[in-house]
Amino acid sequence: MTPGGGQYRDEKKRRVGRRVGRRGRAVSRLNGAEGGTRVGGLMTTRQKPENRIWNPACECMPRPALEALQLERLQAIVKVAWEKVGYYRAKMEAAGVRPEDIRALVDAALLPFTTKDDLRACFPYQAFATPLEDVVRIHASSGTTGQATVVGYTRQDLDTWSELMARLHTAAGMTRSDIVQIAFGYGFFTGGIGHHYGVEKVGAAVLPVSSGKSERQIQIMKDYGSTVLICTPSYGMYLAELIEATGSRPDIKLRLGLFGGEAWTDAMRQALERGLGVFATDNYGLSEVLGPGVSCECVEQHGMHLAEDHFLPELIDPATGRVVTAAAGGGELVLTTLTKQGIPVIRYRTRDLCTFYEGDCPCGRTGRRMSKVSARSDDMLIIRGVNVYPQQIEEALLSVEGVTPNYQIVASRKGALDDLEVLVEVHESLFFDEMTKQQSIKQAIERRIEVAVGLHVNVRLVEPGSTPRSEGKAVRVIDRRPRS
Repeated sequence: MTPGGGQYRDEKKRRVGRRVGRRGRAVSRLNGAEGGTRVGGLMTTRQKPENRIWNPACECMPRPALEALQLERLQAIVKVAWEKVGYYRAKMEAAGVRPEDIRALVDAALLPFTTKDDLRACFPYQAFATPLEDVVRIHASSGTTGQATVVGYTRQDLDTWSELMARLHTAAGMTRSDIVQIAFGYGFFTGGIGHHYGVEKVGAAVLPVSSGKSERQIQIMKDYGSTVLICTPSYGMYLAELIEATGSRPDIKLRLGLFGGEAWTDAMRQALERGLGVFATDNYGLSEVLGPGVSCECVEQHGMHLAEDHFLPELIDPATGRVVTAAAGGGELVLTTLTKQGIPVIRYRTRDLCTFYEGDCPCGRTGRRMSKVSARSDDMLIIRGVNVYPQQIEEALLSVEGVTPNYQIVASRKGALDDLEVLVEVHESLFFDEMTKQQSIKQAIERRIEVAVGLHVNVRLVEPGSTPRSEGKAVRVIDRRPRS
């Protein structure tokens, strides 16, 4: 029988339980009822999956042993970068630092930063630390905003990546019993392929659908009995709309949603869980240092565990570049790869703003937890002297009843002043409601945004389905101001 057949799906259901991947281990029993579970301070609409750990020896390593391993690997990767990557040696010499100066983890702050522009200047292969004959895969950014950044992977790099993705998938609740639909793009983009090999390592069945053809995505869910969806959160919301519009909900068997590739809020999580009927988790990565797999949420949904045996994370003040000592106060995430062979990356400035959580996670993992990305420092809009981040506006919008997660922010200039307008989709019943009700909703949204960002913005309520939908990363901001 095909994967869409009832016999196959029933057998899959019978295997759901304590069975996990080859190395995955069930840590605690399911808790919470189908109607809702409180997780990480939030009320999820789906049952909380069982807490499982793919590689307890690495993911639950005592902090002293983990930090000793990090130092050993940091010293080794800095030595490799010095000896085999010309631009790193030049940058270190200019900063007056040599590999032997790295005697403790805090000495990482002596090393110069790497930026996206640095990697672009190395196009295509100058950043590689291994001969091309040892590189077995090459990924690259789209290059839509400049020269593409090229990333090479050795065989060991790919094995490491698959291992980290298996950790991510297991942490999110995936088991060998799942049928996993990947709606990320394949090709040069790291999202689709990265998740693909992690799913296979866990032992689940992977549906390599790729992105786009949304009606077909839903038909595949129905035909093949997909239980896990992997895509961007904005595309997940679009699929939820289509499922509702086509009356397909009774035929959808999704239980987990793994969303990444763009920043999203906890309010968006609630909308995804309601719209798709899934338990939704976040994950983080970027192609310059690996791809997805840098950090991931566990079933506690309270912070993403960094894979600290493979990455050294820091938080810095984005304005000064100084390390932030009170990590809970937040800053820009900086990452150093500790095991990457093809392209070692030293102190990469991600431009992603987050915080580090204090204390232990109930799941048992010891890796430091980072918050959701609150904003990108290069996504910031300056409107009449006020710094505005799209995520602040999203949080404010979704706190108002009747507002959908579909919106667009338009920056323009009227005379000498910058202006910000937010196009907001509301539920159909509200859009066609009486004018006084619409005005009340509009004013409520404007007040919430003003409290969040400290600036009054104009809100325009628009018809459901009128803002652009994306099959990948959503385009939330349109800046129409003239370039100076």
